Amino acid sequence: MNNRPFRLATIHATGESFDELVLPHLAAASRLARWLMRNEHDADDVVQEASLRALRYFRTFTGGNSRAWFLRIVRNTCWSWRANRFEALTDPFDEQQHSGARPASDPETLLLRTDDVTLIQQAISHVPERFRELLVLRELDGLSYRELAGVMDVPIGTVMSSLSRGRQAFRDALDNQLKQSGIQKRTHPREQEADAVP
Repeated sequence: MNNRPFRLATIHATGESFDELVLPHLAAASRLARWLMRNEHDADDVVQEASLRALRYFRTFTGGNSRAWFLRIVRNTCWSWRANRFEALTDPFDEQQHSGARPASDPETLLLRTDDVTLIQQAISHVPERFRELLVLRELDGLSYRELAGVMDVPIGTVMSSLSRGRQAFRDALDNQLKQSGIQKRTHPREQEADAVP
């Protein structure tokens, strides 16, 4: 009988380690999980579970884009968690917003920046989930269309059309947020330039 402890394969056939292929993508995994789970603590748990799954199945990684492979595991883990848990509809406490730290800039600039972030967060939360996921991966994490197709397991054409619909849904949601806030409807920079020309 073999008394050696069981060891997971942490070196890929290409000679690269798990640390080299997966760990650089933890920040992107955390962002994706936060947007999908809508709760920072659950997102941390999901990323940890996804990391364990990635390590456990690292020997099955066939090469290619490790970022897309790992983010697909994170995405699938999020969906598994959401299917198995009751999701409480609460706003998480934002420690940074409510802390006593002094602002890095003048109060007016800080207020405007905070308002912009709040408007964007509210608008993106009103975008349908299938589009929100694509927008976060593309616009915040910078994934290419090919990487998105790999993560979402859909053709590139579907990614492109879904991103177009998602961006339009985001623009509509942002316009609605601006109306509710009593702020003038935003205009496209080209429209502003056209209005400025005599």
